[in-house]
Amino acid sequence: MVNSAKQNVLFLGDKDSPLLKWLKNHEESVIQTTEKITPDFITSNSIELLISYGYRHILRENILKLLPNSAINLHISYLPWNRGSDPNLWSILENSPKGLTIHFIDEGVDTGDILFQKQIDVSLDDHTLKSSYDLLQKEMQQLFKDNWDGIKSRKFHPVKQQKGGSHHYKKDFKLIEDMLLDNHGWDIPLDILLRNYREIRKNESYK
Repeated sequence: MVNSAKQNVLFLGDKDSPLLKWLKNHEESVIQTTEKITPDFITSNSIELLISYGYRHILRENILKLLPNSAINLHISYLPWNRGSDPNLWSILENSPKGLTIHFIDEGVDTGDILFQKQIDVSLDDHTLKSSYDLLQKEMQQLFKDNWDGIKSRKFHPVKQQKGGSHHYKKDFKLIEDMLLDNHGWDIPLDILLRNYREIRKNESYK
């Protein structure tokens, strides 16, 4: 068990993230990067806790074994649904559970044991794709803050993910991006987004 004293935290995410600022304001010793890291980076900086939030690189076993029960990921989906890329988008298009998950990082993609979860209601009538994404990010940051003491002290009860769920790749969205978002871009209302997707599926022209 790790005590609640100040720890060396590695934040893998945007340097402008409000969560990074929050951690620093809590007087944690925080290093931030978005670059690919090595085992030597972990050992030379005496990292005790790793937090991945929007990080674009896969963490391999040679890194994870240096941080047992101490490498976590913040993923804006209700796992096991919508592992991988663009989880918010696919939860809307496929009408799958929407929410947030804080989980251990393992060698899979968003497959680690779940530490904390929360389902979120996203109204198709009230949101655009961008505003729904912003909502989930805000709720994720609050979920992390609410559970920070448990994360820092490792006082949690990991739960294995259910079988099934779904997984998506970046290419899945790229194939249909122009048709899906049309001239709205990320400000597309969710009801129009869903209508466009149904039309694409009907025509099967993206295959």
